[in-house]
Amino acid sequence: MVFPRPFPGISGPSGALPAHAAAVPAGGPVQVRCRSGMKNRLPMFSSIILALLVLWLALLILVYVFQSRLIYFPEREITLMPADLGLPFEDIYLETRDGARIHGWFVPHPAPRATLLFLHGNAGNISARLDSVQRFYRMGLSVFIIDYHGYGHSSGSPGEQATYEDARAAWHYLIDDRRLPPERLLLFGRSLGGAVALWLASEYRPGALILESTFTSVADLGAELYPYLPVRWLARIRYPSLERMPGVKCPVLVVHSRDDEIIPYAHGRKLYQAATAPKQFLQLSGPHNDGYLRSGRKYTEGLYDFIYRYSGVAVAAEQE
Repeated sequence: MVFPRPFPGISGPSGALPAHAAAVPAGGPVQVRCRSGMKNRLPMFSSIILALLVLWLALLILVYVFQSRLIYFPEREITLMPADLGLPFEDIYLETRDGARIHGWFVPHPAPRATLLFLHGNAGNISARLDSVQRFYRMGLSVFIIDYHGYGHSSGSPGEQATYEDARAAWHYLIDDRRLPPERLLLFGRSLGGAVALWLASEYRPGALILESTFTSVADLGAELYPYLPVRWLARIRYPSLERMPGVKCPVLVVHSRDDEIIPYAHGRKLYQAATAPKQFLQLSGPHNDGYLRSGRKYTEGLYDFIYRYSGVAVAAEQE
């Protein structure tokens, strides 16, 4: 039978070393050499931890400083025009309160039931949304779609407050310049555009608000996508849609897909629950960027039903 080698200083009951202790080499026990090896490893382990901490802190700084580049993905090139789809349109340029010049298209319907202000998502520009503009046009709506600061032909740089100013300028153009009654004006926002549309609806009172694939807030979404970062502390761009929802006094339609891989379905449900009546929820299928295409007829009929029932369109149509 083999016994483990004792540590130095351990004695037997009589105070003398046990007999097998004499077999311990003069160079010292094995355990002393292991301790020495552990001591050599500690500085290396500490250096690794320190390096990882420095990298993590550097990542936090980059996320904080370059936050807008993680959220906004503008494209300058206009790849398609309304005329390419047979849509009539007017080129519109508006000046915002911060001095930017933003670009949009007004697509007039010959016999509009209402006018829809289209606020798009965080990537591309208005030329990538013409399939949706055409869909609304076929529903009997005039459509005004704008590009945010830095997108398409709009000047400036994108940012949270900048998108609010863009939406405000578009609202006043439709109300003040085109003399449209607010109750005949619908707000439609997709993805990030939903947060902008919700802000606008909380500041003014449109006929109705449609939110498609929209998040509760940037901080909520970021915390889910990057659980290893203190996103709620870092977030300078917030879009607190869930907080603002109770302040919206017009009818609300929330559209969201269970299959949305970018903005989880739970965000849409929370927004719907926070909305005051009248409200509707339209569940889609398919991924974030083309769930409305995958859902096809269900999507179109759901939108049309809401627009006709809750935007004041039905009342206006009866009066005509």
